[in-house]
Amino acid sequence: MSVQERKQRERAVREHLIVATARELAEQQGWDAVTTRRLAERIEYSQPVLYSHFRGKREIIGAVALEGASEMATALRAATAGADGPRERVAALARTYLGFAEDNPAVYDAMFQLDGGLAFAHEDTPEPLKDAFAALLETLGEVAGDGVHPGLFTETFWACLHGLATLTRAGRLPPADAAHRVELLVDRLAIV
Repeated sequence: MSVQERKQRERAVREHLIVATARELAEQQGWDAVTTRRLAERIEYSQPVLYSHFRGKREIIGAVALEGASEMATALRAATAGADGPRERVAALARTYLGFAEDNPAVYDAMFQLDGGLAFAHEDTPEPLKDAFAALLETLGEVAGDGVHPGLFTETFWACLHGLATLTRAGRLPPADAAHRVELLVDRLAIV
C-alpha cells in the first residue's frame, strides 16, 4: 500500500469517526450538544483536524443525513422485500419508515428538519437522498393508481409519513394509535 493510499484510508477512518461521534452525541443529548469543540474532545483530535474534514456543524449534519438516508433506503427495501403483495409491501414500508424515525430521532432531524446544506428534489441532490426516495417509489409507484403520477403519489404518501412521524415525536398524536394510523393510511390512500 502506498503512502497516499494509507493517508486516504486514515482520512476516511477519521471522517467516519467524526460522523459517528456526532450522531451518537446528537442521539444522546440533541443537536445543540454537537459542537466542534466537544467532537474534537471526544474523538481526541484537534479542532483543526475536524475542520480539515468538515467546514462546520452544517456539513457534519449533512454527512449524518446522507448516512441516515442510506440506512433508511436499505431498511425500506429489506422490509418490503419480505412482504407478500402490494398492500403488505406498503404497510411494511410505512411501519419501517415510522420505526426508523422513532428509533433514530437525531438522524431523522438531520435528514429532514435541520440545515445540512443538502439539496432535495434538484439535479444536484446527493445520491443517497435520491436512493432513499427511490426506495419509497419502488413500492409506492406500483399502487399509485390509474392516471396518478407515481412520483407525485410517492411525495404525497411520504409527506403523510413525515407528518405522522413528526407529530408523534412531538407528542401531538397518541402513540397507542400508531398502528391504526398506518392501516388507515394504507387503506385510504394507497389503491391496493
